Amino acid sequence: MGLGTVALTGAAGNIGSFVRRELRRTATRVILLDRVPLRREAENEDVHTVDLRDALAVESALSGADQVIHLGGVPDEAPLADLLDANVLGTHHVLEAARRTGIKRVVLASSNRVTGFYPVAHLTGPGEPVRPDGLYGVSKAAVEALGQLYADKFGLSVISLRIGSFEPVPTESRHLATWLSPRDAMGYIRAALTAPASTHFVTVYAVSANTRRFWALPDPEVLDYTPVDNAELHAGDISGADLPADPDAPQAGPYALPDFTIPHLRP
Repeated sequence: MGLGTVALTGAAGNIGSFVRRELRRTATRVILLDRVPLRREAENEDVHTVDLRDALAVESALSGADQVIHLGGVPDEAPLADLLDANVLGTHHVLEAARRTGIKRVVLASSNRVTGFYPVAHLTGPGEPVRPDGLYGVSKAAVEALGQLYADKFGLSVISLRIGSFEPVPTESRHLATWLSPRDAMGYIRAALTAPASTHFVTVYAVSANTRRFWALPDPEVLDYTPVDNAELHAGDISGADLPADPDAPQAGPYALPDFTIPHLRP
């Protein structure tokens, strides 16, 4: 199925660079946004150097898009003011631009870290209360709330993907539960872009079919994608893979430690 004109924010990022390459194979036109200058690499690409905090620039760049994949923002723990500025305000500008220009589908990059304090033994579903493991997780919970607001109030179709550990291959023991392979990442994104127009607001965990995962896979009635890769196939290459996990430990692992956030708090 052709994807029409798809806009991608955060196109210079780790996930964005991969998605960019995949999109230009199937989309009629790809509109790329990043605050880092980009070079046009294909005939069907348009590139824009845009700071997501600039609402007018975001709206101008997104004009003409059929759908938006919003990956832009601060990707890890940081001072709350920076996260609110880039992640929350930036998402607001993307959603508002979609409303104003008539874009019907927005795919939001959320994070598994909105629920990082659930224990490893708990299979966590997207309908459970958020338990952020840090300030970054708080910002992504706010991103999801904005998506819900724009779906409920303005009728946008919003799909929020709680992205796992996106890596070419899993490299640490936690990845045996949290890995999201590139192939599965694009599978989730493609499913989100092609979901029925009647889709209102959906949140799902974007994670591969890992034997040890602690997040629920999406109901096909909610998002029709079944992941195919399994981190367990790489367990032999990972130190500590044979050690049993503490069932009461937080799913976030080291991200849940106070020392991970304290450097970003106001002195």
